[in-house]
Amino acid sequence: MHLESVLTCPQCGFASREAMPTDACQFFHECAQCKTVLRPLPGDCCVFCSYGSVPCPPVQAGRRAGAGGCCAAGE
Repeated sequence: MHLESVLTCPQCGFASREAMPTDACQFFHECAQCKTVLRPLPGDCCVFCSYGSVPCPPVQAGRRAGAGGCCAAGE
């Protein structure tokens, strides 16, 4: 299980190594360079799945995004 991912801003290309939460999805991330607020792309559960070098821990563990998936309440 990887707990760090490199997020790459789609606006300016800035990349930063970030720790991923293991108990929740991260829906927002502000680029340190251009201040663009990253949000998950349609169909992705979090910014790591959309812009990271490694998907979030729940997806790595085989749980899928969406209803009843990796970020569903109670998981």
